Amino acid sequence: MYRAPLRELRFVLEELLGIGRLSACPALSDYSDELGASILEEAGKFAETVLEPLNRPGDREGARWSPEGVRTPPGFKDAYRRFAEGGWPQLGANPRFGGQRVPQSVSSAMQEIIASANLAFKLCPMLTLGAVHALELCGSEAQQRLFLPKMVSGEWTGTMVLTEPHAGSDLGLVRTRAVPEAEHYRLFGQKIFITWGDHDLTCNTIHMVLARIDGAPAGVKGLSLFIVPKVLVNNDGSLGGRNEVRCVSIEHKLGIHASPTCVMEYGHDRGAVGHLVGEPNRGLEYMFVMMNTARLAVGVEGYAVGERAFQQAVEFARTRLQGKAPGTKTSGPSPILQHPDVRRMLLTMKSCTEACRALALYAGMQLDLGAHHPDAAVRAAAEARGGLLIPIVKAWSTETGNETAAIGVQVHGGMGFVEETGAAQYVRDVRITTIYEGTTGIQSNDLIGRKLAHDRGAAMGALIAEMRHELEALEARDPAVRGTRDAVLRAIDHLESATRSVLEGFERDPARGLAVSVPYLRLCGLTLGGWLLARSAALAAVRPDGPESEFYRAKLRTALFYGMHVLPVATGLAEVVVNGAPSVLDTDPQLV
Repeated sequence: MYRAPLRELRFVLEELLGIGRLSACPALSDYSDELGASILEEAGKFAETVLEPLNRPGDREGARWSPEGVRTPPGFKDAYRRFAEGGWPQLGANPRFGGQRVPQSVSSAMQEIIASANLAFKLCPMLTLGAVHALELCGSEAQQRLFLPKMVSGEWTGTMVLTEPHAGSDLGLVRTRAVPEAEHYRLFGQKIFITWGDHDLTCNTIHMVLARIDGAPAGVKGLSLFIVPKVLVNNDGSLGGRNEVRCVSIEHKLGIHASPTCVMEYGHDRGAVGHLVGEPNRGLEYMFVMMNTARLAVGVEGYAVGERAFQQAVEFARTRLQGKAPGTKTSGPSPILQHPDVRRMLLTMKSCTEACRALALYAGMQLDLGAHHPDAAVRAAAEARGGLLIPIVKAWSTETGNETAAIGVQVHGGMGFVEETGAAQYVRDVRITTIYEGTTGIQSNDLIGRKLAHDRGAAMGALIAEMRHELEALEARDPAVRGTRDAVLRAIDHLESATRSVLEGFERDPARGLAVSVPYLRLCGLTLGGWLLARSAALAAVRPDGPESEFYRAKLRTALFYGMHVLPVATGLAEVVVNGAPSVLDTDPQLV
């Protein structure tokens, strides 16, 4: 049974990040640690009692297509009604449209809870929030007034609609046409892999569609963004007739079976009515507003499923009796938790999940500072750091979530390979997170080609300098703090030399940097996660006594394990980054 890790989340937000200081930002002046704790506590109750019980039945039943529309598994419609009535879609949206302004870091923590309990359900409101943010920033006043209040309330949902059968990540190949007609456009085309593109949870879905206006330039510079509602909306906000938008099939997927992944057809006769967002040919720029929000959210999903897999694995390990563990004096079999290798696996799951959580929420706080801090210099620095961290969080957290869920199956042994225990579902569900919203390779290319190259490593250099300075100043009398700190400092040295190498290689020949971009991104994630765990250990070390002494002792041991068992991989990754490009580039593609 899932239990929201409320104490862990509060530790990261309140003690590690000091998120309460965001109340000094005018837009977040109403925020307090007490408010954040209340939000997370209520999210935990909802996730544990409403969403988690639907997770396995939803996986078995799955979403079902019919000519009349997609049907979600039993219980999902009622759960969404309760989700909307609870005000959850409003969290993070602009108060002008009925939203509740809270820090992105708190919103991300809430999303972790929902994703751990039921990833398939979580994807629907996540995409709606992305569409809301895109319209808040790029939509006209009339569009905002017409669509946002009901999207923010949860009465309507939203999607992002990019991919076509011939155009996956290469959006320059998009062919969906937009033909001008009076004050709107008519769209014609087919889109695939549209998450929650059709369903029965709400009466309307607002699709944010990339299309090409007739006569627009070729490639991504000719793409525009359109609002295409499933049901037409009258000027007074009431619903009109059905638009020419329909789901023609849903995909049969490895996981997230309760989340319908739709093939959508726009304009089978006269064309689907669409409303241009912003200026023509700037669609991809606007869509990136949604994509960056979604990339942070997907990074959270990766470690959130890892958290759920860990909770199930550790509970299984406490109750499963197998063999006699070394050093035990009792007769008969031991709980497998007492076997050293099982303990090693569980500590790997726990430490990596905690490192990912700390980094994702830290990135969210950088976005908060970049958006709301009153000092322009602070905003600029935080915005640069947040942009640098987004691809790392998205890719490293999802890759780690996949590894963590797989270890969870291994802890179960043969029982993990059968569906009845539920461990296999986490492997199947989390697998998509490294793929959608940009694969790991796309994120690593973005990290090197757009983030590092843009400022020639200045943002990364500032982060490395800050990490080293903080760690060298840590009070490290506790052996666990000292061991973790020293391991992270070694990793930082590797990261610094690898950053220099990848920048030099990229400047000489971009292929040299891109050939080792994924190992470099992984090195970044491991090191940054270690830095935050070392800081966590230092905080825990000064609180050895009291009612929460066990919680803080666990923090120390988890951080030290990460330093001794996980961080040493940084040495090998740095070696790959510095010397590995030629073995990729000098191999004839025909020999692969």
